[in-house]
Amino acid sequence: MGTPKIEIRLGPEDEYMHPGPEPTFNESMYFNVYDPAERVGGFVRIGNRPNEGHAEVTTCIYLPDGRVAFMYSRPEISDNEQFSAGGASFEVIEPFESLRVEYSGKVVVLEDPLEMADPRAAFTSNPYEHATVSLDYSGASKPWGGEPQGVKERSGEEFAKGHYEQLVKASGTIAVGDLEYTVDGRGLRDHSWGPRTWQAPWYYRWLTVNMRDGSGLMLSRVARKDSDGIRQGFVWTGTELLHVNSVSMSTRWTGEDRYHAEVHATFTTEHPGGRPVERELTGEVLNLIPLRNRREGRTTRISEGMTRWTLSAPLSQDDPDSDDRSGPADDGGIDPALEGFGLSEYLDQIVEGAPVGIRE
Repeated sequence: MGTPKIEIRLGPEDEYMHPGPEPTFNESMYFNVYDPAERVGGFVRIGNRPNEGHAEVTTCIYLPDGRVAFMYSRPEISDNEQFSAGGASFEVIEPFESLRVEYSGKVVVLEDPLEMADPRAAFTSNPYEHATVSLDYSGASKPWGGEPQGVKERSGEEFAKGHYEQLVKASGTIAVGDLEYTVDGRGLRDHSWGPRTWQAPWYYRWLTVNMRDGSGLMLSRVARKDSDGIRQGFVWTGTELLHVNSVSMSTRWTGEDRYHAEVHATFTTEHPGGRPVERELTGEVLNLIPLRNRREGRTTRISEGMTRWTLSAPLSQDDPDSDDRSGPADDGGIDPALEGFGLSEYLDQIVEGAPVGIRE
C-alpha cells in the first residue's frame, strides 16, 4: 500500500489570524528581501505569543559595507488580533497578492555581525541608529503549503501546525541613520501558526532563493534527534509551482564557532511528464549574523546568512542537461537564470558548545 495522501488546507482567510489555545501557541509572519543593485537586504519578523503575553519582533538589515543593523524585542501583547508590536506592523491588503511591511525604531549597528553570538555584549558595545523599513510586497509565485488535515506533530516537537511560503517582490525604502536605500528586490515570505518552541527541531536548514530571472525555490531540511526527519521544498519555474521530491545538503563551515560559509544542495522535482529532474544549488554566504534563543536551560542558535546562489541549470528548463538558457546574460555576463540571492537559515541546538548538525 502507498503512503496516504495528506490533505492540506489553504485559503485567503489563512492570511489573517488563527485561534490558538496551546500554551506555546505562536502566530508569525516573516518577510525577507534583497536588492542586488543596492546590495541591501534583510528580514522583518513578528511572532505573536499571546498566551505567553508577548511577541517576538526581529528586524535585520544587511548593509552594503558589511555591517548589519539589528533589533530584537519581546513587547507585551494581550491578544492575537493583529501583527503590530515593537515598532513593526504587517498589513494584508489583498491575500497572497499585496501586503505592507513597516518598521520604525532603533537598531544596533554591528561592524562585526558575529558579535551577536553574545547578545548582551553586542547590544552594549555597539552604536545605535534609528531605522525605518517601508516595503510593499506583491506575490511573485503561488503560495506553497498550508495546514495539514488530520496530522498531529509529536509531543515536544511542535513547530508549526500551519505553514505556507511564497516568493515575493518588494519595493519601497530602507533607512538606517543617514543612509536611505530605494529598494526594488525579491524575497520570500512565510506565515505559520500553532504550538512552537525553537528547541523542537534537533536542527534545520532553510534555504530561500530568488533567481534574477524571476524563478526561485525553497529547500528545507528538518532533522529529528532520533530520525532523519523531513526534506522538502518547492520550485517556482516562473509559471508553475513544483514540489521538491528529495533534498540532500552539505556545508563548508568556518571559524571556531562553526558558522556555515558555503552550502551545497542537490534536489529533484517531477517533470510534467513524470521524469525526475535533478539540479544542484551552491550558496556563498556573503554576510552572517548568529541569533540565539534560550528556553528551559537549552540554547538554540539560528544563523542567518545573506547568500548568493548559483544553479546548475535554470529552473524554467525542462532538461537540466541541455545547453539552452532561458534568457540572455546581463551586462556583467551573468546568466540571470543561474544566479540569485536569498537567505540561508541554519538552526542548531547547541550541545557541549557545538552545533548538533555540524556533520551535514
